[in-house]
Amino acid sequence: MKIIKRVLAVILVMGFIFTCLTQQVRAESNDGNNSLFISLAEQGDASAQWILGFMYLTGESMPQDYEQAAYWFAKAAEQGFAMAQFNLGLMYKNGEGVPQDYTKALNWYTKAAEQGFAMAQYNLGLMYKNGEGVPQDYTKALNWYTKAAEQGFAKAQYNLGLIYVEGGEGVPQDYKKGVGWLTKAAEQGFAMAQYNLGLM
Repeated sequence: MKIIKRVLAVILVMGFIFTCLTQQVRAESNDGNNSLFISLAEQGDASAQWILGFMYLTGESMPQDYEQAAYWFAKAAEQGFAMAQFNLGLMYKNGEGVPQDYTKALNWYTKAAEQGFAMAQYNLGLMYKNGEGVPQDYTKALNWYTKAAEQGFAKAQYNLGLIYVEGGEGVPQDYKKGVGWLTKAAEQGFAMAQYNLGLM
């Protein structure tokens, strides 16, 4: 429960920072083009680069532009900014703003995952489970799902639960452990986990 509270606190703080920074930029940028924010990003501020990338990705205060989003995520990612590494990995996986490239997606996910970024750990688990750009490897999928699940990431808890319940592909079946992880995901309101538990 403490881990879940910490993850939620981080998400809330990041949302607050994003909101504050974008409101500050709107207030200080009289010409309406976010020149102050762009200036911070051009000066090498990794958090400004990530937020600028996110603004281009979502069309928040900027025209939506996936290529610009990837450009700014790359700038921040190269400085070790985990959220940017994750976002850049996602863009390479989906081919948004950059050519689709599973190898690059795996590389950026790994960098973010090694910093403890749960969504990147989960996505690495998916890539290994599905054999996307890598040989299918349930043991590696299990490893990355576990890291994300231990941080309270419900999707990882769900997938980890399924792997243990079903077993196979080099992972021994452990029904009790599987139900335990499904229960953790269900307690967070993850509907598929609730549904699967209801079938058991």
